[in-house]
Amino acid sequence: MTKQVAQPDWRMGGITQPEVEDYLYETLPPRDEVLAEMEADATRNDYAIVGPVVARVLYQLAVISGAKKIFEMGSAIGYSTIWWARAVGEDGRVIYTDGDPKRAEKARRYFDRAGVTKRIKVRVGDALEFLSEEKEQYDIIFNDVDKVDYPRVFRLALPRLKSGGLFITDNVLWSGKLRKPNPDAPTKAILEFNKLIFESPDLFTTILPIRDGVAVCIKK
Repeated sequence: MTKQVAQPDWRMGGITQPEVEDYLYETLPPRDEVLAEMEADATRNDYAIVGPVVARVLYQLAVISGAKKIFEMGSAIGYSTIWWARAVGEDGRVIYTDGDPKRAEKARRYFDRAGVTKRIKVRVGDALEFLSEEKEQYDIIFNDVDKVDYPRVFRLALPRLKSGGLFITDNVLWSGKLRKPNPDAPTKAILEFNKLIFESPDLFTTILPIRDGVAVCIKK
């Protein structure tokens, strides 16, 4: 009998067929030592990270758009932050936000090892409050905070996103729970959020059905 290997939590599942998802992850090239360690750390300690399939998409979008200023909302141990920082280059800047000082300190150590510390500003506290205080506009705003806050993030993000900028959000398909009866508060918030981004006259939106669903919106 073939022994079943437990999948890391960050793979999520539930959106694509299991065989397709397996193929996506199996064909990825190996990550470097720091990213591989972060993936193992996230699995071992239940940290929320986007995983390598989504991270590669984020990197591509940043490079394609020529992004130099990125505001990340909900950064955890900084896995996606490193991908962003590598994409923006030495003259770019990424804002890391997380409410847990211990996660932020761990993220700092990973940034040092990855050689991207100078490109990242670490802010510990409420990501929504930090964004609401911003006076400048960003090339990319990445939303991965508590799901009940998604509709509020929508309203905060748009004025702080430049024309042609990208508003990217994780977990918008929510493991397929959006079509189930009696949705809970996080599910209701995601449903409202998805309606807002598709109906907004200021955005052109698509949802990529990878991992747990990634919304990519370009501001007109």
